[in-house]
Amino acid sequence: MIALASSLAMTAVILVATVLLRRRIVVVTVSGTSMTPTLQPGEKLLVRRCGITALKIGDIVVLEPPRVPVSHEVKVLASLPTRTRWQVKRVAALPGDPIPPPAQEAAGTLRTVPDGTLIVLGDNNASNDSRLNGPYPADRILGIALRKLAGATFPGPDSPTS
Repeated sequence: MIALASSLAMTAVILVATVLLRRRIVVVTVSGTSMTPTLQPGEKLLVRRCGITALKIGDIVVLEPPRVPVSHEVKVLASLPTRTRWQVKRVAALPGDPIPPPAQEAAGTLRTVPDGTLIVLGDNNASNDSRLNGPYPADRILGIALRKLAGATFPGPDSPTS
């Protein structure tokens, strides 16, 4: 009887831990070339849910595209259960930072990143990102990419990739 109770308790602990982990950690699959050469279509990323305060310049983030029409195809990340359309980008500037040159035209008269927004850029210059859309609202952030599931860590934007 004690063994059964212990087994049930362990099962409950594992179930609760799994539910809590799924709320914090998500796996996404890259689709599109906006982050090449760093990320390739089909690669899987481990993403930790977070807000803007957890981010620093150079981080790779997963976020919803802005709610504005754009002329470029929006990247789809297919692994999330809701099949939400997501983008994978690199953080280029945070609130209070100067607008980086690639995003200045889309940012209009803004000279610094407004509170509650960030500038994100794909590693591929043809990316649909802040170059076209200006600052992204922070409430669009799903989280920060921790690593490729194959085990490789992300190189920085200036690091050579293999």
